[in-house]
Amino acid sequence: MTGITYVRGDATAPQGKGVKIIVHVVNDLGGWGKGFVLALSRRWPEPEAAYRSWHRERAHNDFGLGAAQFVQVGPRLWVANMVGQRGIRTGRSTGAPVRYEAIDAALGLLAGKAEELGASVHMPRIGCGLAGGKWSRVGPLVEGRLVGRGIPVTVYDFGA
Repeated sequence: MTGITYVRGDATAPQGKGVKIIVHVVNDLGGWGKGFVLALSRRWPEPEAAYRSWHRERAHNDFGLGAAQFVQVGPRLWVANMVGQRGIRTGRSTGAPVRYEAIDAALGLLAGKAEELGASVHMPRIGCGLAGGKWSRVGPLVEGRLVGRGIPVTVYDFGA
């Protein structure tokens, strides 16, 4: 195991060769409009459209905590919408909306897709922005589900 590679940069412009999957965490409310999703939507309309449709049709599909949706946005590039957040933070919220067990389940689905495609995985520190999670809890899930299966993972820290 080589571990996770940490770089400064933009996770919507993944580095390296080969097939890549950009991963992020979405909520279970169908809301898309703050955080990393804005950067995704600036580059590609497909992940947002697919997520909204997936949520809208949830009575007839697998949408829910722990689910993952894979959207192809280029010949060798995919985006994984992983449902790992219960609701969103509001002024009346108590506690963070992150659900570590849902992120873990979705990472298991991601591992299967990455193996199928022969892909590397690229992400910001998922679940640690608006979802309110801690990388000290998410990082080991990524290590166990992905790195432990030999899947290359790059985590992008945005900014200088």
